[in-house]
Amino acid sequence: MDEIVHAHGHEHVTATHQSTLEFTSDDYLTPAGDCILGIEADRVPTDFDPEFVAACRDPEATITATIETDEYRHVIEGSGHPDLHFENERSMVIRTSDYVDDRTVMVGADGAATDVDRDLIDALSEGASVTLTLSVE
Repeated sequence: MDEIVHAHGHEHVTATHQSTLEFTSDDYLTPAGDCILGIEADRVPTDFDPEFVAACRDPEATITATIETDEYRHVIEGSGHPDLHFENERSMVIRTSDYVDDRTVMVGADGAATDVDRDLIDALSEGASVTLTLSVE
């Protein structure tokens, strides 16, 4: 089961955060947003299908985040968690830790913003369009 989010990069995408990665529906990015890869996301967690949300709440679930531009692709895998809310109306966060708040869509991720392919990050810092596909098994 998949949820697909379309967004855009921004000149301030640096992707240097070591424990999170974020996509936001906000239309701006400040230099402090070192975990944000995409802005102007066309979907947010509150838009996700209830069946997808229920599947992600299984602690045994594997969640895969595929981040793609026209030229580059990066995959991060993590886990579900019973406390995932999917109630945020602005952003979604992938976490290497097991911390959960209303923005969290994956915990125990095997990578964060700093781990994403640098060619992909360069494309995003030039404003490339990006697709985030979240899959749960």
